[in-house]
Amino acid sequence: MPMASPQNKGTILVTGGGGYVGGQIVREALESGFNVRLTARSASSADRSVARFPAYAAQLSTAVIPDMTVPESYESSFADGAITGIIHAASPFVLDPQDNVRDLLDPAIKGATAVLDAALRYGGGKVTRVVATSSFAAVKDLSQGKRVGYTYSEKDWNPVSFKEAAVANGVVAYCASKALAERAMWDWMATHKSEITFTLATICPPWVFGPYASALRATKSGLSESVQLLNNMIDADAVPAFDFGGYADSREVAAAHVRALEVPEAAGKRFLVGQDFRYQAAADIARETVPELKTRLPVGNPGEWEDAYHVDGSLATRVLGLKYGTLRDTVTDTYVQLLKAREIEAAA
Repeated sequence: MPMASPQNKGTILVTGGGGYVGGQIVREALESGFNVRLTARSASSADRSVARFPAYAAQLSTAVIPDMTVPESYESSFADGAITGIIHAASPFVLDPQDNVRDLLDPAIKGATAVLDAALRYGGGKVTRVVATSSFAAVKDLSQGKRVGYTYSEKDWNPVSFKEAAVANGVVAYCASKALAERAMWDWMATHKSEITFTLATICPPWVFGPYASALRATKSGLSESVQLLNNMIDADAVPAFDFGGYADSREVAAAHVRALEVPEAAGKRFLVGQDFRYQAAADIARETVPELKTRLPVGNPGEWEDAYHVDGSLATRVLGLKYGTLRDTVTDTYVQLLKAREIEAAA
C-alpha cells in the first residue's frame, strides 16, 4: 500500500492518463497530494484508468472527452470549478498516416490548442498552470543525423515546416507534428496573454523507458512505442541501429510534469528531460543485471558507445529539482516488468 498522501493540493485535470507516461504522471500527482480528474474518450476507458489506483479512489474523478480537438468537449470537466492546473499528456502517435494533415498534423495542433482554449473559456480564472507533454522530436533536427559534438538543449527546435511535414514520410511528419503542436501552444499563449490567468510549461523527453505505473499484463499489444523497442531486443539478432540518442525514465518524466505544475520558476519554460542513450549500453546492462536475458539479448559490440550528439537535461535539475537516475536502474526495471508480463501471457 502507498504511504498516506500529503496535504491535498487541489484538483488537476490530466489528459492521456490511461497511457504509459500518463499513468506515471497520475501516480506521481496522487502521491504528491493532488486530486486528479482523468479524461478519457469513453466512460469504460476512464473506469479502467481509475481501477489502476485503488488506494487513491477518493482522490480520483473522471471526465469523458469524446474529441480532444474541440474545446467544447472539455466544458463538463470544469463544471464544478475545482480545476486549478492541467497536465496535457494526450497526443496522437501515428508513424504511418494515410494523410499527414488529416491524420496527424491537424489533430496534434488542434488538440494542443483546444485544451488552452478550454482552460480560458471554462476555467473560471482558477487555472494557474498548464503543463504539456512535448518531445525531443520537437527539439532535434532530423536532417543533421548523429551531429557528433553537438549538444541539444531547450533552445533547439525541429525546423520542419507545416508545408514540408504535409508531404514528408511518416516519421518526419510525426516529429514535425510535435514541434508544430508545441509552437502552436506558445503562440496561443502570446496571443491571449492579456486574457489568461495561467502560464505554460512544456516537457520534451526523448525515448521514455522504465516501468509502467501499474502491473503490466501483456507485451504482444498495447506497449508504448519506446518500451516496445526494448521488448523487441529480446531474442533479436542484432542491437538496433542508432536513432534517438537520448532517453528518460518514465518516473523522471512524471516527476518533471508534476514539479513543472508547482514550481513558480517553471512558468514560460520548456524542459528537455533526458540523458544520452545507446542501445548497446542497454543490452550490456540487461545481460548483466537480468539473468534470464544473458543469452537472449544480442551481444553486439560490448562496451561500444557510438559517437553522436549529447542531450542536455540539466535545466530540469536546476529549475525543477529533478534528480536523474541511472540507465542501469531504468533498463533493469523495464526488463523485469516485461519478463513478468511475458510469464503471465505464457500461462494464460
